[in-house]
Amino acid sequence: MKKKRLLPFFLILATAFVGCEQKKQMTDNPLLLTYDTPFNVPPFDKIKDEHFKPAFEEALKVHNLEIDTIINNTEDPSFNNTILALENAGKLLTNVSSVFSNLNSANSNDSLKAIAKELAPVLSAHQDEISLNAKLFDRVKAVWSKKATLGLDVEDNKLLEETYKSFVRSGANLKDADKEKLKKINSELSSLTVQFGQNLMTESKAFELVVDSASQLEGLPEALKSAAADEAKIKGKEGKWVFTLQNPSIMPFLQYAKNRELRKQIWEAYQTQGNHDDATDNKEILRKMANLRLSKAKLLGYPSHAAFVLEESMAQNPANVYALLNKLWAPALNKAKGEAADIDKEIKEEGGNFEVAPYDWRYYTEIIRQKRFALNEEEIKPYFSLPTVREGAFAVANKLYGLTFVALNNVPVYQKDVEVYEVKDKDGSHLGLLYADFFPRESKRSGAWMTSFRSQSKTEGKRNAPVISIVCNFTKPVGDEPALLTFDEATTLFHEFGHALHGLLSNVKYRSLAGTSVSRDFVELPSQVMENWAADPQVLKEYAKHYKTKEAIPDSLIAKMEKAGTFDQGFATVEYLAASLLDMNYHAATSPITGNINDFEKGAMKKIGLIDAIIPRYRSTYFQHIFAGGYSAGYYAYIWSEVLDSDAFAAFKEKSLYDQPTADSFRRNILEKGGTGDAAQMYKTFRGADPDPKYLLIKRGVN
Repeated sequence: MKKKRLLPFFLILATAFVGCEQKKQMTDNPLLLTYDTPFNVPPFDKIKDEHFKPAFEEALKVHNLEIDTIINNTEDPSFNNTILALENAGKLLTNVSSVFSNLNSANSNDSLKAIAKELAPVLSAHQDEISLNAKLFDRVKAVWSKKATLGLDVEDNKLLEETYKSFVRSGANLKDADKEKLKKINSELSSLTVQFGQNLMTESKAFELVVDSASQLEGLPEALKSAAADEAKIKGKEGKWVFTLQNPSIMPFLQYAKNRELRKQIWEAYQTQGNHDDATDNKEILRKMANLRLSKAKLLGYPSHAAFVLEESMAQNPANVYALLNKLWAPALNKAKGEAADIDKEIKEEGGNFEVAPYDWRYYTEIIRQKRFALNEEEIKPYFSLPTVREGAFAVANKLYGLTFVALNNVPVYQKDVEVYEVKDKDGSHLGLLYADFFPRESKRSGAWMTSFRSQSKTEGKRNAPVISIVCNFTKPVGDEPALLTFDEATTLFHEFGHALHGLLSNVKYRSLAGTSVSRDFVELPSQVMENWAADPQVLKEYAKHYKTKEAIPDSLIAKMEKAGTFDQGFATVEYLAASLLDMNYHAATSPITGNINDFEKGAMKKIGLIDAIIPRYRSTYFQHIFAGGYSAGYYAYIWSEVLDSDAFAAFKEKSLYDQPTADSFRRNILEKGGTGDAAQMYKTFRGADPDPKYLLIKRGVN
């Protein structure tokens, strides 16, 4: 008897200890507490990997309770108790997810990767349980059906519209059997997306080109050799030089290395990432993803994934995307063929007995650039130290919008090199925070991007300031010198800073409509328009200062840069358009993709006449934008937005670079609006007309 009575006691005791431990764990978990930090930023100094799983578990539980409260509300469905309640639900989950996803991209490790892989299907299922909940959709539909009588303002009406469309596009109208099919597809897609990205990071991290003889480094700039020597030392190969697939390493190597065999080695590693028929091969993963996306689109009543995606874009449908890409393809390809002929001529004059290959292009282009324009990238870099470029971007924002940026050292960061700035408006009021993470490391994925730790919103009319981050992979500092950027890297900084301004200047009621919550082919307008200031001669004189002498970049060098402005633009445009068309070939398909993926890609490129000396900017197996970055059927967006940004910059040039009425209009009608209006109409309100594509053709030199 005592044993029987003691057993429950021990069980209760054990349960009590578990309960206390769980409560203590949640209480001690910084992700679940109100952030006690300056500006309420995430307490990165306290967050540990082991905090994420319990934080996600608790956040999912809280979100489910919030959704249940909405569903079980006995009052008639209204905007406040259904649409607004849905908007406000899930804040804890959003907070935890934003910290996790950003760290997993910018400062990952094996632990975070394992959590990401485990959580992907869980989070997918959670979202499906909400989107496919019939009772919840009935409430949303009830509010939608009486929208004309609700007297909603523009933003409320947009939130209602987007909420209703989100449910419909997520499958809320499907039959139960089809909902189950959709759940399975979404779960599989979520896991495959994570796997594609992790495979790519593993491949990129694994490759090293180790050079052990200084004679093999002929042609390389001293800064690049020093960086490679530092990399070798870090990797335990002191006395040698290590080059990697990170952009600041591979691209200048291809541009300057005289050793053709070494150029070929590093190029082959780059263009075969995820394509080695091994554990990190991405071919079958991307095929499954493309076909699953097609299956999902057809379940939802669309002929292709592209048709589904583009319905919510400025382009509206695949035909319009193809029309733009094909219009640009012929003149760009003709220009690229002319550039290839120039390179072949240079090779012959040098005594070479071969035609230009992809790993030759950048090397011989640099030789021709120096001959034709007396312009050397290494001559430019001293004027583009990271501090001067960063301050240049800040100065442009100050002159356009009155913003100031104050460096902070009392805010927690997730990695020692990360910088933080408080952003203030022209009246000195707090606008938001900007995190900046500039340098490559093995724990960071490749590329450059803008993201947020907190989106802007309003609570009872009071603005909740955003916390924005830009993440890049720029050339590291060498020795005591600052990081000296290529002009391409300087332009990238302005680009990502433009995205950041879109997030920082957002001034809307709802976080789901804030900042960059716009269509893919509109989101690149604020970023790409900033690139125009980066390259403008007047602006260059203002910010491009020699890192040693502090002297402004000379007019003679600016003149060379201007003359070379459209040099090699055939190549740049063709490699981009080829990737955009490859994306569309995967996602505008109306039947499943079969056969060998390499053959599929080769056939797609042969169809458009891509020359052998150029490959798509991203080949299929490392096309992270479309298979792990949210740009599926959307890579065309950069060139679509370039039509907008070229026209928008012309609006300034017609008056002055910092014309205040034009800047105020761009801020008010574009940057502050987020996704609260129709993109085409928002642009037309700013410009007074639809964009004219002639400015793009002039800028690209393919008119």
